[in-house]
Amino acid sequence: MSQLHISIIQPDIAWEDKAANLQQYEDYINHIEGKKEVVILPEMFSTGFSMAPERLAETMKGTTVQWMKDTAKKHRCILTGSLIIEENGHYYNRLIWMQPDGNFGTYDKRHLFAYAGEHDHYSRGEKRLIAQVKGWRICLQVCYDLRFPVWARNLGDEYDLLVYVANWPERRNLAWKTLLQARSIENQSFVVGVNRVGTDGNGIYHSGDSSVFGPLGEAVWQQAHEAAVHTVVLDKAIVEQARAQFPFLNDADKFILLD
Repeated sequence: MSQLHISIIQPDIAWEDKAANLQQYEDYINHIEGKKEVVILPEMFSTGFSMAPERLAETMKGTTVQWMKDTAKKHRCILTGSLIIEENGHYYNRLIWMQPDGNFGTYDKRHLFAYAGEHDHYSRGEKRLIAQVKGWRICLQVCYDLRFPVWARNLGDEYDLLVYVANWPERRNLAWKTLLQARSIENQSFVVGVNRVGTDGNGIYHSGDSSVFGPLGEAVWQQAHEAAVHTVVLDKAIVEQARAQFPFLNDADKFILLD
């Protein structure tokens, strides 16, 4: 029960082409070798990082959410990633944690990337999502959230694995790789970052650099510049051992977020 298979899909996302993207993900998932338990797609996996929610948004009863339900059921796995959702007249960059039985959790991206105008098109989220599977507690966040460590702080041993899904460009990949490693060290948690490769519709190149780091900051896996599907097997005992040997979380400052 302490081991968890995490399958990372690092794609070249077809710009604003949902049908093409869902087809490539189906192909990728079909070719995952071995056990499928949690399959992770990047941020806005069906469209790329688009500021056109008026054209691209779906409801929670839309085609992409239904595809997630069907795919998770077919492969008997958990499927997660973010997409553009419309709800009550607002647009969200929403991560969905889809279980094989059709139940799901959601997390709306809190930190909207103002540099690209995301805050002008989307509404921010207010609550974190910590999902559970096989005794693991998994905190799920989206891209720009990575720059804000307080939002990810592991207070009171809340989670064992921290996941970021992203469309993080190559021009800032040093920050991506460094901050993923920093989050693993400061939270004594496995960290998985899932990014895309290729050039998006705005001409911005993404080098991928999807990564896995252990609870002491040790590099487990990383892939740059090429589309990839890779499964890592994480062992919860490694987290437990690190926290027992170095009980740093016990000394962390206590705080409450006011906004």
